[in-house]
Amino acid sequence: MKPQQFFLIFMLAAVVIMIAGPVLADSGTQSVLYQTNFATNPDWTTNNPSTDYWNSLGESYNFGIQPSTGNYAYSPPINYEGGSFTLDYDVTIENMDPGATFRLGFTGTDMDFNKGPNVITAFTNTKDGLIMVLHTVSESAIQSEVSSTFASYGGPTVNYQLNTTYHVEVDYNNDTNVITETVKNKETGQQLWSYFTTAQSPLKNMNRIYLGNVGDYGAMDVYAVGYIDSVSLTTTAEAIPATPTSVPVSTQPTFVITQTIPPTITATYTPIKTVTTKSPLSGMIAIAALGAIGAIAIVRTAKKKR
Repeated sequence: MKPQQFFLIFMLAAVVIMIAGPVLADSGTQSVLYQTNFATNPDWTTNNPSTDYWNSLGESYNFGIQPSTGNYAYSPPINYEGGSFTLDYDVTIENMDPGATFRLGFTGTDMDFNKGPNVITAFTNTKDGLIMVLHTVSESAIQSEVSSTFASYGGPTVNYQLNTTYHVEVDYNNDTNVITETVKNKETGQQLWSYFTTAQSPLKNMNRIYLGNVGDYGAMDVYAVGYIDSVSLTTTAEAIPATPTSVPVSTQPTFVITQTIPPTITATYTPIKTVTTKSPLSGMIAIAALGAIGAIAIVRTAKKKR
């Protein structure tokens, strides 16, 4: 084989490797720790079955959260041994009184958003309107929080809407301890808000997906009402499937809320521009392609000199 031909084959092989490499690197790295679409009973534990319950007809999980009641609902135990993970779910909020908050996240046995370790997403109603929050607490009790308000992250204040289904995704990078929340309109796919915060140390010792308001000492008789669907937790670390053993929680009260839902609140919607990040893969392909073109030119030049 002539040197020019060998060089051409080598460059073409490099193009194929550069294109296929990222795909091969990503394959087989994700492990599903927990997943439910609520088509069947998820067997979540709750201390308030009157408002937190599996909706068999809607194939979803309904919630009605009132501050200062300590109500909760959580998944069967999840064996998470550390590493990067992605938590995602769909949520539709039908009512959000001023001062009420919906919280869902990955947490430990305490299920208290003030106690670590946890990563909690929240939808609430404040003086800035209907806003989104990303909250985390490390095992050493260091809290970090960012919200979709100008005062918090420096961008324009972004409000969500009632009776709209949103897809929420939380990505934790174990190498950098960066936690990113992204909220998209489920129907249109349009990104509503995305931002990040940083854990002070690697997250571990979390064992359940939880919704509720343990540790919330807000006003009574205000409600966050709606339902969730399509909850999943995946990780890039080696993980053991969830076991059906029960984890008792004896510190939380059991109670029943008599719910009165006031008229729906009209929320303002302030979308932000979605920043599109150019994939590095396209640049790699372009460089490889130029190399291949150059190789072909060398072969043709060599043939002309014969």
